[in-house]
Amino acid sequence: MVCQDPVRRSLLLTALAAGAYLAGKPAAAEEDQPGSDERPQKGDFLVHSEGEHADEIIKPSDLTLGGPPVHAWPKDPQSSVIRKGSRLNEIVLLRLDPGELDEQSRSRSADGIVAYSVVCTHAGCPVSEWVKAAETDKKILKCPCHNSEFNPRESAQVVFGPAPRRLAVLPLAIAEGSLTVAAPFVGKVGAQQAG
Repeated sequence: MVCQDPVRRSLLLTALAAGAYLAGKPAAAEEDQPGSDERPQKGDFLVHSEGEHADEIIKPSDLTLGGPPVHAWPKDPQSSVIRKGSRLNEIVLLRLDPGELDEQSRSRSADGIVAYSVVCTHAGCPVSEWVKAAETDKKILKCPCHNSEFNPRESAQVVFGPAPRRLAVLPLAIAEGSLTVAAPFVGKVGAQQAG
């Protein structure tokens, strides 16, 4: 039986996508530690959130110019707690040519490295694709759930799809050869219902 109600169908597909995403995230003891669900703080280091280097501190040299994106969590430098107790803390990092960034993006970047919330502002799905934009040869960030696209060179401004606003920006700095958080998120993280 096919669901004929487009709103209900959209809600069901969103719930399935979110469930599949969360099922793929392993539970870790650090998620229960105090501070693991706090938002990124100034001075936090950034660590890989996945792959063979998961939980290792990210250095600028770990990012390739032009992508691919690297997913990361903030890590408290004092307690060593990785702030992965909330999916709203996961970010996507990109190294771009600083000359291609608009003034606002450049001011929040560290040597052309930009950081955005991985949570889409439409329905809270993960922004997980790095694809060629339809109108240019530049790549953009894309949420595959409802095809919202964001331009990382212009503070993750929405360039296509139903997302109502840009992705939240995490200002960066480089300290002791590692990427660090320069200030809290700028903009609301996630969708309205993701809170």
